[in-house]
Amino acid sequence: MSMYGRDPWGGPLEICHDSATDDDRSRNLDLDRGALSRTLDETQQSWLLAGPGDQGRKKKKYVDLGCLVVSRKLFVWTVGVLLAAAVFAGLVAGIAKAIPRHHRPPPPPDDFTVALRKALLFFNAQKSGKLPKNNNVHWRGNSCMKDGLSDPAVGRSLVGGYYDAGDAVKFNFPAAFSMTLLSWSVIEYSAKYEAVGELGHIRDTIKWGADYFLKTFNSTADTIDRVVMQVGSGATSPGSTQPNDHYCWMRPEDIDYPRPVVECHACSDLAAEMAASLAAASIVFKDNKAYSQKLVHGATTLFKFARQNRGRYSAGGSDAAKFYNSTSYWDEFVWGGSWMYLATGNSSYLQLATHPKLAKHAGAYWGGPDYGVFSWDNKLTGAQVLLSRLRLFLSPGYPYEEILRTFHNQTSIIMCSYLPIFKSFNRTKGGLIQLNHGRPQPLQYVVNAAFLASLYSDYLEAADTPGWYCGPHFYPIETLRNFARTQIEYILGKNPLEMSYVVGYGNRYPKRVHHRGASIPKNGVHYGCKGGWKWRETKKPNPNIIVGAMVAGPDRHDGFKDVRKNYNYTEATLAGNAGLVAALVALSGEGHGVDKNTMFSAVPPMFPSPPPPPAPWKP
Repeated sequence: MSMYGRDPWGGPLEICHDSATDDDRSRNLDLDRGALSRTLDETQQSWLLAGPGDQGRKKKKYVDLGCLVVSRKLFVWTVGVLLAAAVFAGLVAGIAKAIPRHHRPPPPPDDFTVALRKALLFFNAQKSGKLPKNNNVHWRGNSCMKDGLSDPAVGRSLVGGYYDAGDAVKFNFPAAFSMTLLSWSVIEYSAKYEAVGELGHIRDTIKWGADYFLKTFNSTADTIDRVVMQVGSGATSPGSTQPNDHYCWMRPEDIDYPRPVVECHACSDLAAEMAASLAAASIVFKDNKAYSQKLVHGATTLFKFARQNRGRYSAGGSDAAKFYNSTSYWDEFVWGGSWMYLATGNSSYLQLATHPKLAKHAGAYWGGPDYGVFSWDNKLTGAQVLLSRLRLFLSPGYPYEEILRTFHNQTSIIMCSYLPIFKSFNRTKGGLIQLNHGRPQPLQYVVNAAFLASLYSDYLEAADTPGWYCGPHFYPIETLRNFARTQIEYILGKNPLEMSYVVGYGNRYPKRVHHRGASIPKNGVHYGCKGGWKWRETKKPNPNIIVGAMVAGPDRHDGFKDVRKNYNYTEATLAGNAGLVAALVALSGEGHGVDKNTMFSAVPPMFPSPPPPPAPWKP
């Protein structure tokens, strides 16, 4: 039971009825007497003697904060000051936000980055089919919308893909190599692409090619017996007036002649390269699981077809033999098998790619004048670099170590051959390496070598290896980068003619590119098969600038003829520009370095997990 009364100190007074003993109360009383014997100050005495009215006035003059009693005037003044300070701080913050800030502008992009952005636009200009709204090439439009459907022997849509060069033929062999090369560059340097705002662009470029390849065979089946190798015709017999993609000079949008489809039933090189292309793309798009698995399935079907139906796709004197002749399919087996392993993690592909007999057939041991020259025809050098990556970063050991060590050593020898001191390849007086031994159209081989050299130097750096040996001599990795840098700088204008061989880059570049779409104005006039010849023959510059196109390049004397009809100087190709893009992204930016892990995202651990520890012993 409790009672409440007024506490003279300003609060309620609680009187509790308890069961305390007399001794307890006596002790408490003694304590109270001691407390009362203490002398009170004047304020405390005034509170004790104050009447009811005085207590109200005291309450108004003071504020009880529980643990502290303060003057009401002081309390109000303090709260006011705090509120005013808060308002003032908010006002200052608002004004500060409203004032525009002058950030230090980012440094201008380096020359390689500027050229990279332009080089990617070339692929927009080469697109066939219904173009996306963001294609950004104003003089291009939808074209060849009946490909495949107009051929009674095929009867299905083959719309899409890329035109190979300055004509309108779709050659799947070099196009597949181009997409593989672009995918490889994204897997290694996606951070660089993202830093310059081009990652989405390059992914769209690769997907455009991959989607078309999936149309060229039954990609939902596990087993196939044919693959489309070409759409359009480029054959020009002497005296023939048959309209085709070489005889006619027309904008792709105006093509009205038949476009035949060529299929092959025994084409190991083509199918293995297409498998490599889809497999590499599946790693690029691993964030889209459904699409990535679709690409892997297509790649698996193609590689199975390549192994079961042996033969060169260009055998028999076809168009392909005249324009993109394949000398062997063994290098595609090593190349395609490597990519299939990286895309699936299936060790049977690695066993195939590292089989000594396969390497021997591919030319890994016999050398030759073109040994170490990476191109749309010979993939061995690229495969050796790719498998050297596997050894450097994963070191799978037995039973792969011996052949991987061989490939790694051969890669080192190839890198040595790029250096001027070893005289493996001639150079022009201006410094351009002659990887094709003075034959026309040299730049496509140069950019591929620049890419591999820069990439391999990044591999060595990522593996904490400062350089490599060429015989008894040790060379730092910067030597490789310097080789790659000087070759690309030559292409961008540091050459005797002071001409950039990339259209739209620099102040001086080719103006008469061998390209039908770029050379004919988009003026609403339909120029027929021979009606466009006048645009081929004119000496005037092209009315449309095909930005980013790397032309075939100079001759072995550093000479160049800006003549539209001379394709050995002025024609640009998919394969050439793919190598250019790869080399530029490898050299661009301030930092070096590759993404070590994305390439191995589908590869299982190289060694089995250790067994669990034994259970504790019990007696």
